[in-house]
Amino acid sequence: MPSAIEAQDKIKNLQEKIIDQTKKTLGEENVSENFINNLTKALENVSDNQMKSAELTKNFELGIENDLTKVMIQQNLASLGFQMTLNVRNKVLSAYKDIMNMPV
Repeated sequence: MPSAIEAQDKIKNLQEKIIDQTKKTLGEENVSENFINNLTKALENVSDNQMKSAELTKNFELGIENDLTKVMIQQNLASLGFQMTLNVRNKVLSAYKDIMNMPV
């Protein structure tokens, strides 16, 4: 039966292999920066959709915009983006709590 130290060494070796393979697949760019940039772009996209929705709604109320369908589609798009963002945040927080509650 392998000892805990041997098991940890095997896990560490597997992690290093995965990291090396990921670097080969993605290139040598910084993976964490790429993730942060993608997350930032996604949040900016959600924010832009919400601002467009608010602008179209205001214009419809003022009589500038006459296409109710366009307004409703933009509102639903903004709502879905926001709901998705909340769900991702909740999953990340749940995963963080699970990791923090793991015994050492």
